[in-house]
Amino acid sequence: MKEKFDETDWDIIGLLATDGRMTAKTMSKKLGLAEATIRNRLTKLARSNQVRIAGLINPDSFEDKVVALVAVEVKEVANLDIIGQQISELQSVQNVTIASGRYDLIIEILVDSNKGIIKFLEDELAKIKGVGKTETFLILKSFNKWVIPV
Repeated sequence: MKEKFDETDWDIIGLLATDGRMTAKTMSKKLGLAEATIRNRLTKLARSNQVRIAGLINPDSFEDKVVALVAVEVKEVANLDIIGQQISELQSVQNVTIASGRYDLIIEILVDSNKGIIKFLEDELAKIKGVGKTETFLILKSFNKWVIPV
């Protein structure tokens, strides 16, 4: 069951979204709470598996990597969650989203080059049982976009 965040949790998450390196001491001053309270809340948030603090990079900073979206039709919609989870564990995958419309899943990947897209499709995605038709979109430029460097 998903943990419900209260107002204090959301305040902490908001501060982290602004500056992921902000210390508990600084947060305690900004929120008017004890530093120990902030540390306990941070521990709870991390353990909830709903909040992750990570160093992200603007994908335009890469000279040798590309970001692409792969739209996927799933052969049997009953397996959508299972297939989505399996895809999310592939090395090149940044994000998997269940979508409405023509495709069932949208996958965001970060790969070494255009050849990396082919490698992903042939060597990684093709091994997931139940994946049907795909369509790939190369991201040429992003605005306010951040990815996990792989």
